[in-house]
Amino acid sequence: MRKALTLAAVGIAAVALTGCGNRGYDRARPDEFAVARQAPLVIPPDFALTPPQPGAPRPQDTGPANQALDALFGGTAPRSNSETSALNAAGRDIADAGIRSGAGDPQTNVVDKGSTTRDIIAAPEGDGQSARASAGGQ
Repeated sequence: MRKALTLAAVGIAAVALTGCGNRGYDRARPDEFAVARQAPLVIPPDFALTPPQPGAPRPQDTGPANQALDALFGGTAPRSNSETSALNAAGRDIADAGIRSGAGDPQTNVVDKGSTTRDIIAAPEGDGQSARASAGGQ
């Protein structure tokens, strides 16, 4: 019985490994790059580009900081009617212009958010070299 099982396992392995051989399966396949012809180079149409004005700033000369500010705050683009109405409904005209400078004032009433918020606010300023993580959540 044991000899028959060993012979059957060897036979199954031999049949399975015959698929790994190279018997007649190395036919020449079509080249996928030769199927389509290369498109000829074409001169692009004239888009009637206007030459730059002397002394005008180049569009690509704006720094990343200015690009970020334009992306965040809209730049010089006019606001849409829905955005204007949403700002008016939120009280844009009655908001205090200096509210950001008063937010860090010690006289400003704030809600206590816990020790983690106090630790974040009291963290030293700088590039983070002096900041250290402490174990135990202290």
